[in-house]
Amino acid sequence: MIRSQVRRALLLFAVIGLSPSLGAAVQAPPAIAAPSLAPADWDAQVKLKEAVDHNPDPRIVEIDIVARVADVDIAPGKRVKAWTYDGGLPGPLIRVHVGDRLIVHFTNQLPQETTIHWHGVRVPITMDGVPGISQDEVEQGKSFTYDFTVPDAGLYWYHPHVQSAAQVGFGLYGALLVEDPAEATTVGVPDEVTLVLSDIGFDDAGTLDDPDNGDSTGMVFGREGTYVLVNGKTRPTLRARSGAPQRWRVVNAAKSRFFVLNMDGFVFTIIGSDGGLQESATTTEQVLITPGERVDLIVTPTGAPGTELVVRSMLHNRGYGSFFRNVEDVLAVRISDDPPAPKVALPKVTRTIMAPPIAGATHVPMALTLPPIDWKGHNEFQVNGVPFWKSTPYLAKIGETQIWVVKNDTDWDHPFHLHGFFFIPLDEHDQPIHPMGWKDTVNIPQRTTARLLVQFNERPGTWMFHCHILDHAEGGLMGHVQVGPVAAEHMHLEEPKPR
Repeated sequence: MIRSQVRRALLLFAVIGLSPSLGAAVQAPPAIAAPSLAPADWDAQVKLKEAVDHNPDPRIVEIDIVARVADVDIAPGKRVKAWTYDGGLPGPLIRVHVGDRLIVHFTNQLPQETTIHWHGVRVPITMDGVPGISQDEVEQGKSFTYDFTVPDAGLYWYHPHVQSAAQVGFGLYGALLVEDPAEATTVGVPDEVTLVLSDIGFDDAGTLDDPDNGDSTGMVFGREGTYVLVNGKTRPTLRARSGAPQRWRVVNAAKSRFFVLNMDGFVFTIIGSDGGLQESATTTEQVLITPGERVDLIVTPTGAPGTELVVRSMLHNRGYGSFFRNVEDVLAVRISDDPPAPKVALPKVTRTIMAPPIAGATHVPMALTLPPIDWKGHNEFQVNGVPFWKSTPYLAKIGETQIWVVKNDTDWDHPFHLHGFFFIPLDEHDQPIHPMGWKDTVNIPQRTTARLLVQFNERPGTWMFHCHILDHAEGGLMGHVQVGPVAAEHMHLEEPKPR
């Protein structure tokens, strides 16, 4: 705690360095953060265990993480033998500040090889966690050290990139929060919580669901777990003081499930997404968060003492079969007995974002397809006519700006994720969609086309892109882009191995 406070104090008086192309949050002079308005222990039921920093340097966070099987209670009488990071579901919250160096000593005690992919973080290619592309699989009993600087503020997350649908579905995921101390005043909401949304399936004996259930048909539908979780718990409760704003940093870590958050008609204020704060805030009564996406919300619950507000996930048509799903209770918000909070004038949250130049950008067409089932009864997603294990890399020069024109020719939505780089969504006229925000994952609804502006201005290597319905990715909906020169002998793509 003391080390974190020292780091925060140092950074309040530092210039927060971001890539010029990314822009920076609009910053006010350092000031005293607003005091908490929340009731005592308001987040006790959802507070994440945090990774322990063993390094005394205030600009280096050095931690140990062990992947292992552990018994986890998700509700009274509901225990599952999950795959975990450090025995918890989700894994520990890793908290760093923008510009810090993060060192993770990772050990694999699972019965299968694995890696860690740092979803959304602009890491060097050797730290990206994709076997056959950027690192070897970490075998059972072996270790690997991840070591990189975190360049961008925002909420990110970590998960494996080996048999991802199975391993993420079994419980391997955790949140990485990269803080910008200036947001204590530019956002001005001191009561903040990180919420990891997910699901999991298991039987009465606590045995995990078969990740290949339904064979390739199950792959196409995208398998969802029976139990919907927030920070590893079913329908936990947050406490709130009526009229007191809360900041919710939310990540969807489910392998297939979409969340459409609704809180009894209350308004959510969206101030950011994948790559931190967006240009300006927007308001809505429902927030769609697809697998892999993050959203930064300000929520102001109101009501009489004892009132319980329910955050539900509403139905969303992500493709054929969606109508078999149910509205799910996700989280309860209980109004405390405290007197209503005084009205607070929150800052107008803005950010200056400079999109890469559009003039002269290279257009790169991609078609996402699902050909008819073959004579063996097998389904296979394809990108430009081939599944990922038959694909060759797309090419990008260092410094090149491209517009990826991604046409979804299937009857399912696809949350499209690019490793290593942010992009700006464009409209049909190749103009940025406002308010602009840096994205690494964006939903492409069925039978629609998305246009994504990305600049490959650094970090040569071979970077993956894929649908973050992880069953779809393993069913062929994945590819890679070669940025700058890369030795071909370092790449070998294989058809998915039997589990």
